[in-house]
Amino acid sequence: MKYLEKIQGLLPLGYLYLILLGLLKESILYHQLGVNILDYSSISDILLSPISDMSANPIIIIVAAFVVLLLFIFQHMLVKYRQKNWAKKVLGKDRFSDDIPKSEIRKAILPYFFLFIGFEMLSLFVGLGLGEGSILSKKIHENELRYEQKIAFSNGEHEDVHIIDVNSTYCFYVSKGNKNIKIAPIGTINNLELLKTNKNEKQ
Repeated sequence: MKYLEKIQGLLPLGYLYLILLGLLKESILYHQLGVNILDYSSISDILLSPISDMSANPIIIIVAAFVVLLLFIFQHMLVKYRQKNWAKKVLGKDRFSDDIPKSEIRKAILPYFFLFIGFEMLSLFVGLGLGEGSILSKKIHENELRYEQKIAFSNGEHEDVHIIDVNSTYCFYVSKGNKNIKIAPIGTINNLELLKTNKNEKQ
């Protein structure tokens, strides 16, 4: 029970870590586009960044769940077979005696368990930021974006665009025929229309 309570107590720290990873990922991504995303992010955007990242990138949930499952199984195997030579090499031959309770072993290796998870999440978020930013920057430079949305502004103007992202305050997009990133306050947009385009048509 104390083992589970300790894990539950670390959940708020885990969410804070996800927020920092989300900021790092977005900063890396937008830096490649020449935008300092922190200048256009509100507190609510920052706090909800882990949820938005996971909903936009299901791979984060899949990979994270898979790694956590593997580490949990490995931890279980270490405790169960702690008297085997391979387990003693991992745990340290002189660190745990054969008669030490399993709960004490789990408690001792718990920090390493979270350390591995933290490193895996850091690698995943940084990789996504670098990859997504590089791909998007290349598509903009080589004019390979698809302009499948139309923005109507409050002043009556409208543009065919490729939406990069939308947060609580700003819309980030690229207009058709323009390679520059545009940032429009949400309050200046009347509506956003999804255009039906031929997928085989070159934009």
